[in-house]
Amino acid sequence: MKPKVTHTKPALIGLLTIFILLAGCDTKSAEMQDSPARNAQDSTANVANLDDSMVLIPAGPFVVGSDKEDTEGLQQQYGFVKPLFVNEHPEHQANVNAFLIDKYEVTNAEFKAFVKQTNYPDPVVWTQNGYNVSDDKLMTAHVDNLRWVATDYFGLDMDTHKMTKDELVDALLKIQRERDVLPVTIISWFDAQNYCHWKGKRLPTEAEWEKAARGENGLEYPWGNEWDVTKANTGNDQNVDQPLVPGGTFKTDVSPYGVYDMGGNVSEWVSDWYLPYTGSTYQDKDYGEKEKVVRGGGAGTGHYALSIFFRSARRQHTVPTTLGTDVGFRCAQDL
Repeated sequence: MKPKVTHTKPALIGLLTIFILLAGCDTKSAEMQDSPARNAQDSTANVANLDDSMVLIPAGPFVVGSDKEDTEGLQQQYGFVKPLFVNEHPEHQANVNAFLIDKYEVTNAEFKAFVKQTNYPDPVVWTQNGYNVSDDKLMTAHVDNLRWVATDYFGLDMDTHKMTKDELVDALLKIQRERDVLPVTIISWFDAQNYCHWKGKRLPTEAEWEKAARGENGLEYPWGNEWDVTKANTGNDQNVDQPLVPGGTFKTDVSPYGVYDMGGNVSEWVSDWYLPYTGSTYQDKDYGEKEKVVRGGGAGTGHYALSIFFRSARRQHTVPTTLGTDVGFRCAQDL
């Protein structure tokens, strides 16, 4: 099954209007701060000054895929178009070289630093919800414009006509800071790849992602083999208006290597085209160099936190231009 996606239309009029009304200062977004360096050592490699924002995954064999079958008739029960689990077949062993992977999913603030420093196009959703507006523009805007922007772009659920300019600015800056720490979403595979390259990194391969999530022994979920809806941000009993949470909020959604949110929060782009595993007998019309693999569960799936959506062996796929409301990414790096 493909990840749930939402396609949005460009809002160029809104973008131009908001910049005209709030014009006056250059865009200023929070600069990225390097994490404190440390030394890490693995049996296969010595890595000096390893950034704390990345985790070292050792070389060696690990379990990929599964031989799981839909013995409960879940496909028919929930109306899925494709049979479940079969694109994970057969379960097999693979090897990867040691590599580094981001401990957390890339945030809005991190992606905004990339946009600012490279003049990369803003994600379309930022032009619609006001996240593309700098702090300086908010602080220097006329109070009447702030009231309009707060309602029509930020969705501020307050009577803005009773608020002073300082109160409006404080409320909008609070929203921006809350957005800063959330995983970036509604970005294409190309956007994710370009960000990783800008950082001197790359998207993880599908095999690397799976090893980082499942460990050597092929755990069903990052935390173990037993399903528990409370262990990850699955969207269960979460705010439907903002189902995402800052990386690492769910301390139990952590892999054997210490990588967070590979079970829930947002699904993640990886580098690979959607292709069958060696030895697979399943025929899928979507196989080939036309769709990219997406891994991990998303809190905005809208499927009542079914355990099958958060299994670490699950393979999702979609065209690389897809903009998904619950699809983000993290980067990897060679040693």
